[in-house]
Amino acid sequence: MTTREATGILARADAIITGDYVRGLSDRLAVAAFGAIQWPWLAKSLRGGRRADKRDLLARLDLPQDALPHLGSWKADVGLLTLLVDHVLERRPKVVVEFGMGASTLVLARALDLAGGGMLTSFDQHADFVDATGRWLADHALAADLRAVPLAPSPHGWPGLWYDHGPLPCGIDLLVVDGPPWTIHPFTRGAAETLLGRIAPGGAVMLDDGARPGERMIARRWRQLHPEFDFTLDTRGTKGTLIGLKRA
Repeated sequence: MTTREATGILARADAIITGDYVRGLSDRLAVAAFGAIQWPWLAKSLRGGRRADKRDLLARLDLPQDALPHLGSWKADVGLLTLLVDHVLERRPKVVVEFGMGASTLVLARALDLAGGGMLTSFDQHADFVDATGRWLADHALAADLRAVPLAPSPHGWPGLWYDHGPLPCGIDLLVVDGPPWTIHPFTRGAAETLLGRIAPGGAVMLDDGARPGERMIARRWRQLHPEFDFTLDTRGTKGTLIGLKRA
């Protein structure tokens, strides 16, 4: 199953986890507290964006109108997808790395084709989701390096879990972070900070769900740790996106 099919409101929780990880009381309390704080945001995010905007995006990509049937909830919305297309067509990145695949993978692969080519490497913790996403791309004559990897205890003191991704391409031009789900820990995506040093000068990182309380606190920490980036919060769409541009 991919975001091409109808899915549940919350992200799946059946990922394979490697290493010694036990969710402690403090982690459970953090999830409960942030769930109570951000329920208005979660309700708003159920909508994937205006149908007219989705039609315009698909026409721009020369994809059929049924290529993205289900957006919203834990899935990417039209706001994020449009930001990705704008960035790829304007800046023409050659090396793109994505954590948390789905509709964004299809859109990135197509945008890279239109921009003259590039390498897309995408990670997800669900092997069946990876296989289904590969078929989804193939249906539209697209391809990417799709990798199923387990989650592991987050590095560098970040809470929660992060992808046990192994070697990554050098000189990343665009890093897209749309996972793991916040239900592991509100700050679990903060571990992507350990990869910001791999981004090439002039490159960028995009953190989906940037308007959520947890991601806002992640952004504050990233700004402290990486003054070589200029961070802004783009509030288009239902979820917001934190964008960090690395100075050339």
